[in-house]
Amino acid sequence: MTVGDKIKKIRTFRGMTQKELGLAIGFEEKGADNRIAQYETNYRVPKRELLDKMAEALRVDRQNFYTIAPGSAEDFMRTFFWLDEDSPGAIRLFQLVRNPGRAGAADDTAVRYNDSDDWPAHPPVGMYFQYGLVDEFMREWLFRQQELHAGEITREEYFEWKLNWPHTCDDGLESEYYIPWRKNK
Repeated sequence: MTVGDKIKKIRTFRGMTQKELGLAIGFEEKGADNRIAQYETNYRVPKRELLDKMAEALRVDRQNFYTIAPGSAEDFMRTFFWLDEDSPGAIRLFQLVRNPGRAGAADDTAVRYNDSDDWPAHPPVGMYFQYGLVDEFMREWLFRQQELHAGEITREEYFEWKLNWPHTCDDGLESEYYIPWRKNK
């Protein structure tokens, strides 16, 4: 997704008009909506300072629009979050289980892997990480997807969780930086 696509998606999610966002970031009333439309269509590209103002007005983490630490675990996760928004349901997380032998029951839904060099792999291809921080982030994302598919959280809550992540992480509940994202809690 382009920065313009993200601005539009978040603005409409927040229920704001282009004019309201333009006014909230300090544009004059005349032309405020036109300037936002130019950013959303990628006719113009906003500078970082303006993106910071938009992030504040839209109540989202500024790193939805640009990264502070390219290649970091957080940058990696945010890229996946936006891919997930661009094609909902295309990224399905699952828990891997080492395959000690054949699965026993027909209702066993665990995804198993074998330690072998068989190649090429056939779709769907999985990937796992042994990188502490990414592992933790992926586990929580898996949990959020499971909650979404079980109807325990709404698609809106799921998106809200991603928009301000990592300030919405469960391990930050007691932090002064934690941002509540659930409607019913």
